[in-house]
Amino acid sequence: MRHQLDEPALDWRAKGFWQPETPVPDAAFAAAGHSLFGGAVTWPVLAVRRSAVAHNVATMAGFCARYGFSFAPHGKTSMAPSLLDAQLSAGAWAITMATANQVLACRALGVPRVLLANELLDPVPLRWLAREVDRGFEAPFFVDSVAGVEAIDAALVDQPAGAPLRVLVELGFPGGRAGCRSVEQVVEVAEAVAATHRVRLDGVAGYEGGLPDGAAVSAYLRRLRTAATELARRGLVGPEVLVSAGGSAWFDLVAEELGGAWLTGHDLRVVLRSGAYVTHDHGFYAEHTPFRRIPGEGALDAALELWAQVTSTPEPGLAIVGMGKRDAPYDEGLPVPLRIRRRSGELRPGTGMTVGRLNDHHGYLSVPPGVELDPGDLVCFGISHPCTAFDKWRALPVVDDDHTIVDVLRTYF
Repeated sequence: MRHQLDEPALDWRAKGFWQPETPVPDAAFAAAGHSLFGGAVTWPVLAVRRSAVAHNVATMAGFCARYGFSFAPHGKTSMAPSLLDAQLSAGAWAITMATANQVLACRALGVPRVLLANELLDPVPLRWLAREVDRGFEAPFFVDSVAGVEAIDAALVDQPAGAPLRVLVELGFPGGRAGCRSVEQVVEVAEAVAATHRVRLDGVAGYEGGLPDGAAVSAYLRRLRTAATELARRGLVGPEVLVSAGGSAWFDLVAEELGGAWLTGHDLRVVLRSGAYVTHDHGFYAEHTPFRRIPGEGALDAALELWAQVTSTPEPGLAIVGMGKRDAPYDEGLPVPLRIRRRSGELRPGTGMTVGRLNDHHGYLSVPPGVELDPGDLVCFGISHPCTAFDKWRALPVVDDDHTIVDVLRTYF
């Protein structure tokens, strides 16, 4: 990608880094070879293990290649240019985003193709997108209602003639988030697209992540397949048909239900959108990753480590660590204690410890009998749900397997 960014530097604004004096460019900081424990950072800090990220990117690229899928990993997980670069370099067809602002960020970063996995109805971004599409940018997005199609058409009525905006009709499910609730509604929306002058239908899309179990997911994906087949039968799509699905919890079933050449007479492009895989976690996705069901296809490695210092041991069995809701995700599970680093540098396992709750800047750590923990010790935590971890950090140290800092990862939320 071609980054349109000023050269970043670390100073007092970078949480987790300790730079009280002159700002230090990221590249110079990374080249200095600091140890994570050598004083260049303070606590808490969220670190990224470089080897784990590289492994995860290669693993999912390989999975998609084996099933003939195009991969559009969800970039809102990290909003980190260096990770988007790695995903595109590994063969990603596009980067998925969720909001107009995120699409704008991708355009500024030079991402050539974005899949906006959401409805876009705001006239101002729509007109901007129309101009960018005329300049060669690709950014298909979702529609799920006739009213939405009419709003898009109305936003473009005064715009110069140009390349069409590309859309996918979204199929949802009862009680879920956006999306048509039936194949019949998908057809109705597709027919409304066909009646416009500046909107083109590319296919269908859905999101299965809110469904309760594998049986429901499989049934839903079969409905998505039926919707695509019906649109093709009615001549409402072109020679290439996009069918997009796939969060990070059920991509094995996406492969099972949507893999193969099942759309006769059309070039089928199945686009997988999983995003949390890039760093994985020690909580929600460690439990729900499809690789637990299909271990022969590979495995992911948790790449995020949240290091926090023990600040108080006020009573037996309780330690307070300097880590809270401002630092760690907590919507899909609390941080998971992994190991202890004593003030001497000695490492010990965090066996038996659990996080009971978080305040803004305090974590309540239950410590079982026989585990020594003193003020000043460090505890390494795994996180649960990376999508709500990155947005709390504007800069993160990237470390090798010896915890030498080798890069600085920037986020742009």
